[in-house]
Amino acid sequence: MDKLDERILQELKLNGRLPNVELAERVGLSPSATLRRVQELERRKVIRGYRVVLDNQKMGCGFIAYVAIGLSDHSKKAQNGFEEHVRYVKEVVECHNITGTNEYLLRVETASLADYKRFHSDVLGECHQVNSITTMVVMESPKDDRR
Repeated sequence: MDKLDERILQELKLNGRLPNVELAERVGLSPSATLRRVQELERRKVIRGYRVVLDNQKMGCGFIAYVAIGLSDHSKKAQNGFEEHVRYVKEVVECHNITGTNEYLLRVETASLADYKRFHSDVLGECHQVNSITTMVVMESPKDDRR
């Protein structure tokens, strides 16, 4: 990967729907050379895909929290059990296995605090691998490059 590829990726990161002609102008290449580079980045899986960024408020998500999860057992079996428990839960939009006092950090999005309370008791509270739950409520996001 060279500087031109990095410039292409930076532009596409800001706007994945940028037309190839405009992308070419921004990086200083011909449209055909730019397209070949983008296709090669896609082929090599440097660019894994394109996505739509939704407005959480307009989609009915008014509550976001990061939730640190401590497991009662530190075995691989317990980790697999917890991961399977949250894998298809729609409120869990991110699940990270982390180092430190807790084993997992979740990003949880719900419509309201009341909905989070139900998630807390009905999903996390019913998972026998969970020993501790620490909720950190997002009050504001002055920077979030994923959005």
